[in-house]
Amino acid sequence: MVTTNVNLCGIELDNPIIPASGTFGFGYEFAELYDINILGTFSFKGTTKEPRFGNPTPRIAECESGMINAVGLQNPGVDKVISEELPKLKKCFNKKVMANVSGFSVEEYVHTCSLLDKCEQVGWLEVNISCPNVHGGGMSFGTSPEAASEVVRAVKAVTTKPVIVKLSPNVTDIVAIAKACEDAGADGISLINTMLGMRIDLRTRKPVIANKMGGFSGKAIFPVALRMVYQVAHAVKIPVIGMGGVSCAEDVIEMMLAGAVAVEVGAQNLIDPYACKRIIEDLPRVMKKYGIKNLNDIIGGVL
Repeated sequence: MVTTNVNLCGIELDNPIIPASGTFGFGYEFAELYDINILGTFSFKGTTKEPRFGNPTPRIAECESGMINAVGLQNPGVDKVISEELPKLKKCFNKKVMANVSGFSVEEYVHTCSLLDKCEQVGWLEVNISCPNVHGGGMSFGTSPEAASEVVRAVKAVTTKPVIVKLSPNVTDIVAIAKACEDAGADGISLINTMLGMRIDLRTRKPVIANKMGGFSGKAIFPVALRMVYQVAHAVKIPVIGMGGVSCAEDVIEMMLAGAVAVEVGAQNLIDPYACKRIIEDLPRVMKKYGIKNLNDIIGGVL
């Protein structure tokens, strides 16, 4: 018998597997395929203050070992998420869910987080600081320790639930940004978000993505994600959620050895909608194979 339970910011999870935001909708879509209550939890679709149609199409491009997307945070806005999406989810998911929040100003983050914080279904707020700061020249909030700190402090001032900050890998020093978030009061860190990628259509000689560039994700980024998780987990004292190219139970073990308390699965859900179910079912076998009785014993245990 193996133990897969982990504790994420004071909330117990049956296992560390969490479908990543943007790859699992609002959950009920996948509930038509299998019982999603087997998940540790999941991070629902990135939510903003106002409804967003997203970027122009085409906004998806396939790559050798991954994909590029520039969906543009398409979502119905926080009011409809609370009034329509969460009630639908409640019918098929009886655990706490992770609310992923995006914003284009500090005020937007504050508004959206304060509303979702009041929702009984929400267990954690995953604050995506990879968004462009419309009042700060368009640079992402997550590209500087000062901007990241400002968002975290503002959100923490209006919330009571754990705030987990999702970091972009498109920076020079991700450790400095993680530490700034911790110092500002973040309860956890999740990383990495997508890298920046591009494809060109040889026939038209134009970018495949209408936006020209987009977020690169999939198996190819796993080594980069693992390295960043290791660096951040050894620099902060708050829990770290690892993600980026995770596609099997072995990847989960690697992420946890690097220091992750829980692991998000992203692009693999779009390739195989049963990916998380398969990983959860295979985890005990892999644990036994490597002599692991309790997942908590290996967190940050890389030699």
